[in-house]
Amino acid sequence: MPKRLRLTRRFPVAMTEDGYRRLRRFSKEAGLDEGEALSFLFEYFDSVIDADNLTHRLRLFNAELEARKK
Repeated sequence: MPKRLRLTRRFPVAMTEDGYRRLRRFSKEAGLDEGEALSFLFEYFDSVIDADNLTHRLRLFNAELEARKK
């Protein structure tokens, strides 16, 4: 059985319900726990995102952020 990654950092994270559901679905599909899935996404961030789409989505998210906090 392959050796799991050693997770060395823990930090409190606030996530939207939609974001957390998506993280859980991704981690389940990938056979990882949530922490391992986040580590994978951030370690390989540049190769798993579309930079143009990220910029557009980030603009939309920021525009809606204040309404989401209420």
